Amino acid sequence: MPWTNGVATLARKANSIGKLDRQQAILAEVRAAPAVRISTLAERFAVSTETIRRDLDEMSERGLLSRTYGGAAIPPLAPEPSLDDRYRTMADQRLLVAKAVGTLVQPGDTLMIDAGSTTIYVARQLAAELRGLTVVTTSFGVASSLVANPTIRILVCPGEFDPRDGGVCGPDTLAYLRRFHVTKAIIGASRLDADGPSDVISTSAWIKRVMIERAEQVILAVDGTKFEQRAFENVCGLDSLDYLATDAAPPPALARALAEAGVGVRVGEP
Repeated sequence: MPWTNGVATLARKANSIGKLDRQQAILAEVRAAPAVRISTLAERFAVSTETIRRDLDEMSERGLLSRTYGGAAIPPLAPEPSLDDRYRTMADQRLLVAKAVGTLVQPGDTLMIDAGSTTIYVARQLAAELRGLTVVTTSFGVASSLVANPTIRILVCPGEFDPRDGGVCGPDTLAYLRRFHVTKAIIGASRLDADGPSDVISTSAWIKRVMIERAEQVILAVDGTKFEQRAFENVCGLDSLDYLATDAAPPPALARALAEAGVGVRVGEP
């Protein structure tokens, strides 16, 4: 079936079935053209421009498209800033996240910590405050930060180095992680919304999933700028998390979703 015929078929279905099918057809329209107009969509689906506007706003909030003046377009895939750039920005916020994590870790805990800019701050905080930890990590930056505390045992995973997050990844990394069972996993994420944490790097998402599997408790460490946004790949649902460690209270909708999933929220104190 030609693509245009497929879009037309979806449009006819959307007219008769309801909002979800209409939005599916709208997404097909957007993917078939560089951009679409509200007036054109309203005419095609035989609904008001206000109905289309609400559809586009809702789909934009879900990260499915980008709102433009009078219409919508497929959002560009923005590259993730380098690890060094991320580490050097928002230091105050990351420090508060690290302090929030510190309230959730006890002396003698066994931990898994993944790679990323925020988890390096977390490692520095743990090294300064806690003794007797055993840490399995994929991050060279995390390992280097923990070395400052001689009471912490550090196990660095094997694997292929990925400069995007300063850690290792791949089959050897995942197999090594599965050798251990820990009391807590501390993971970061590129974004967080009601569907759970998400990441721009697929290999990082898989590392987080294995860490979640091997831990009794899971702590997600993210700052408030990542709230109610979605990255390329979903890591897990909110119900796979035990705590959110952050620098600011989540907005109401996300706070409700976290509460319904049983996720405790810890906000770092200055």
